[in-house]
Amino acid sequence: MNRIDLTLDDMANNKFLTLYSSMIKNFTTSTDFSSTEVVSLLIVFYKYALSNRSRVMSTSQLYNLFLVIFGIFDVTIIERIAMNITLDGRSITPDSWIRLFRVFFTGTLHERMKFAFEVYTSAGTVVLNREVVGLAIENFFSGDDEDEVNELRADMCEFLFEKFDTDKDGVIGFEEYSEIVQKQPALLEFLGKIFPDDKDRSLVAYCHNIESMFPPDIY
Repeated sequence: MNRIDLTLDDMANNKFLTLYSSMIKNFTTSTDFSSTEVVSLLIVFYKYALSNRSRVMSTSQLYNLFLVIFGIFDVTIIERIAMNITLDGRSITPDSWIRLFRVFFTGTLHERMKFAFEVYTSAGTVVLNREVVGLAIENFFSGDDEDEVNELRADMCEFLFEKFDTDKDGVIGFEEYSEIVQKQPALLEFLGKIFPDDKDRSLVAYCHNIESMFPPDIY
């Protein structure tokens, strides 16, 4: 028998092949991942699901992944990412899992912008108004002087609207956001970190055997 993963027994290997064979083909066709990379990603997912005695991952498992490996610590952002990759916000399916890795590792700038904007507007708006932006930047400043902190937050909010609200209608739409980010990609995550840093991406690539994402040999 061709063992997919040596840490799995024959029964678990057979079950993996039964459950995921068609998915492997579909994801290899629909993403930039190779067949080997898709298998590696789905094996990791499968092990999470096995530990649940389920066919899905729990959001608590996903949260731990973000906190420990992805280096993303804002629980609100994590919750919004989970809502954007799942149907119910409570469980992670193989499709959700692959979508997450696709946008994190192989997505174009446009796809990453679209994903980020959807995360930032997950509170129920299709645009960013001052209330949404104000809540997002609350964690940017802290201190004992409440008046000073509130003033800094207000100044930051004004600065961001001056930067992104190009038509001056009081809200930031996706077109305005994407226009600015295409000129200044560093502003992609202007309301909080969504994507792992390069060093965290490299760690995740090694842990999940995503060979095309390994950093180049510098020696």
